[in-house]
Amino acid sequence: MNVTAPFQDVLHRTFLNNSVATWLAAAITAAVVLLVPLVLRHLLVSRLRVVAARTVNQVDDMALSLLTETRTWVLVAVAILAGLGTLALPARAHAVIAPASKLVILWQLALWGAEGVGFWVKHHLTSRTGTSDRASIAMISAMGVGAKVLLWVLIFLTALKSVFGVEITALITGLGVSGIAVALAVQNILGDLLAALAIVFDKPFDVGDAIGVDDISGTVERIGLKTTHIRSTNGEQIIIGNGDLLKSRLHNYRRMSQRRVLFDLDVTYDTPNEVLKRLPSVIEEIVSAQPKVRFDRAHVASFGESAIRIEVVYYVLDPDYKLYMDNQQVIYLEVLRRFGAMQVKFAFPSRTLYHEGSAVGKGLAVGER
Repeated sequence: MNVTAPFQDVLHRTFLNNSVATWLAAAITAAVVLLVPLVLRHLLVSRLRVVAARTVNQVDDMALSLLTETRTWVLVAVAILAGLGTLALPARAHAVIAPASKLVILWQLALWGAEGVGFWVKHHLTSRTGTSDRASIAMISAMGVGAKVLLWVLIFLTALKSVFGVEITALITGLGVSGIAVALAVQNILGDLLAALAIVFDKPFDVGDAIGVDDISGTVERIGLKTTHIRSTNGEQIIIGNGDLLKSRLHNYRRMSQRRVLFDLDVTYDTPNEVLKRLPSVIEEIVSAQPKVRFDRAHVASFGESAIRIEVVYYVLDPDYKLYMDNQQVIYLEVLRRFGAMQVKFAFPSRTLYHEGSAVGKGLAVGER
């Protein structure tokens, strides 16, 4: 007696124009399509968590974030649609399955894209945590929202074209023409906005930096979407458009690692040679005694019309302007004291004229100061 005959009869029975065996094959296909991605996602997430905990780069963190954003219901929907695709269903049913598959895939792509944008925003905001750069934080958050909106608009247009067969060429053309018209109308505002983005990401200066712009010097108080506010050294607030600001040559004094100082000392020609030889060493002693200062050189540099010039160069190893001025004052006062003790005279512009006359003072030398 053949015991498999009843089972075979069951397998050959039809249900909705498909045998039971075909339905079982479709179920197995759906199960495989579901289980394989689930297992791979679990293994990859477990592995990436270990790797991300040991590294400092953002690539593995980004991959982990995208994997965790892979929705289970999307995998289930794809598995069901894959199983149904193996069945002999009416044409109307197949006409629904294909668009539904595209919609599910597009939805998952949108979720991945939104998660990628969110990860990028979170990474940049974390780097600014604890700072007073509120404008940059607000701008990055606004850019994240704008990028997500743009992403969903693109997904929507793609769905209209590929899923529902809607012709979107005219729509895109209309949006493009409207965008150009709006851009021309607000080009100055857009220029300042793009310049603000360049300031945020290129960071030529931050809030609190002392900068120089053309003939303006001051401290940055605020970086806005259109303008930057600078508190000048005279006390008034100066507002400059971001576009104009980036077109200018900027000097960021806060980011100086050291300050080079060059000054000249002019002594008279009647300074004894032995004393003149000692002066560079004396200057070196004075400069080297100051805090956070590195002496570079001191030389008898040139002979002028009325003086022997000594050139001195040193570096202040701190960008603080007050420290620079304090050291300079101490150095100048000590130079005056030491040179006075050595009876070294500072020269001033002078010229000697010889006037020849027959009446009075023939050959008299007159000193001009």
